[in-house]
Amino acid sequence: MTNLNFHLELYKKMCLIRKAEEAIIKNYPSDEMKTPMHMSMGEEAIVVGVCQSLGPKSQTFGTYRSHALYLATSQDTDGFFAEMYGKKTGVVKGKGGSMHLSYPEKGLMATSAVVASTIPAAVGSAYANKYLKNGKIVGIFFGDGAVDEGVFWESLNIACLMKLPIIFICEDNGYAVHTETVKRHGYKSIVDIIKNFDCQVFSSESTDVEKIYKISAKAVNFVKKEKKPVFLYFKYYRYLEHVGVNWDFDKGYRSETEFKKWFKKDPLKLQKKRLLRLGLSKTQIEKVESAIANKIEECIQKAKKTPFPKNTEVYRDVFYEG
Repeated sequence: MTNLNFHLELYKKMCLIRKAEEAIIKNYPSDEMKTPMHMSMGEEAIVVGVCQSLGPKSQTFGTYRSHALYLATSQDTDGFFAEMYGKKTGVVKGKGGSMHLSYPEKGLMATSAVVASTIPAAVGSAYANKYLKNGKIVGIFFGDGAVDEGVFWESLNIACLMKLPIIFICEDNGYAVHTETVKRHGYKSIVDIIKNFDCQVFSSESTDVEKIYKISAKAVNFVKKEKKPVFLYFKYYRYLEHVGVNWDFDKGYRSETEFKKWFKKDPLKLQKKRLLRLGLSKTQIEKVESAIANKIEECIQKAKKTPFPKNTEVYRDVFYEG
């Protein structure tokens, strides 16, 4: 018997991410959101599928493209939009903006603007979890550009040597900023290279959230059973510009034809079709979408009315050694 609630839950989480970013696109031109935006459109299935398999007791780390990870783990639109507007009720009190989000209560430990910088931190957390024997698994999300950093290989190596409970999740959109893979890598397959390490490797080019969930569930089971790391490699396509809320096909480094090819298998479209096949009506799905959109709009209006933090807040929650 099909668990319709499970299928719908995955769609709701992806829809929350997509509609939150659509709202950002709509409101960003007013210049009230004082933060650069690295949008998650196109990668929703990866983050939602992986996080669903990791479960609520896991720990996650991410990159500056953090919206999807934050919303998938927390579903906290109030704190999210307050942070986008730099307000005192933001998840990090208006001091982090779009690129530095965290929600430790839900397992999201940190995201960072510096490429690959959260990878060694994630390995440290995995070591702590092994030492404490608390059963927690760490999921570290990063783009394919991060594998060009030496710290990635150092982190992968020590995680394999120490047999740490960590899953490395590479979200490959084919570009590091504007540079395509073939112009950056002196090798053909990152997956083939990592298979030489003492870890399990799973890879897929699917944009189906449920296929990604099943692959990720295998990864979680492997870590629990074999006590070794896993490397997950997923392909997707970044819909918007590297940083910003616009299309950028006029820049010449990629084509709209490329986008259209990927958009035919848009993760939300695929899951919506599945829900219709499972018996949910179009009207029922639209009600779910409207409820999410209305919630987001309420959060935006609340964020706009919320005060900014006091100037003294800049000195709080920081470590300083003189």
